[in-house]
Amino acid sequence: MKDFMLDELAEFDGRDGRPAYVAYKGTVYEVTDSSMWGGGEHEGMHSAGRDLTGEHDDAPHDVYVTEFPEVGRLVG
Repeated sequence: MKDFMLDELAEFDGRDGRPAYVAYKGTVYEVTDSSMWGGGEHEGMHSAGRDLTGEHDDAPHDVYVTEFPEVGRLVG
């Protein structure tokens, strides 16, 4: 698994054919193939390429992000 800094994670925003990654509680997940993350956006409220820990804790659903493949960990 790879270690990601925040600026590096931002490169994986799901736009223009790039993979979509999100971080949650220190783990980086790939959401590229999810129909819920088209074009790197989720519900028009969340964007890929970011640490969504704080945002996800306020979301009206369970911790589904942990069902996606882990690709690394967030280190900064």
